[in-house]
Amino acid sequence: MRGRGRSPVLIGLALVMVLGIAVYSRLWVIDYRISSNEAELLRRQFDSANREAMEESAEWRLRYDDEVVRSRKCAAELIEKSLKTKVEDASINGKLEMLQKENMDLLQRVESLRQELEGEKLKCNKQ
Repeated sequence: MRGRGRSPVLIGLALVMVLGIAVYSRLWVIDYRISSNEAELLRRQFDSANREAMEESAEWRLRYDDEVVRSRKCAAELIEKSLKTKVEDASINGKLEMLQKENMDLLQRVESLRQELEGEKLKCNKQ
């Protein structure tokens, strides 16, 4: 009689274990599907974020390239203006030197005329 009392308990225990394994398997399958969907969702989000980052990077690169072009243009204009200024300065310096020489010649001429005038005054005073 003892053997017969244990048999229904063991069958019940085996049945509960089989049902437990089935429930656990079903929960594992549901979790796997959700996880795989989450992984797909995460991959899509990552791809979307990556595309946005690439677009933003391209936009900043375009801005950088535009600024490089503008700065080179400004640098070229500054160099050109600097060269023009140097040429004008050289021209002005040449004119200044010429005017200084002319001024010295005129001062010498005025001095010689003054001396001639004094000489004429002395002649007039002697007469």
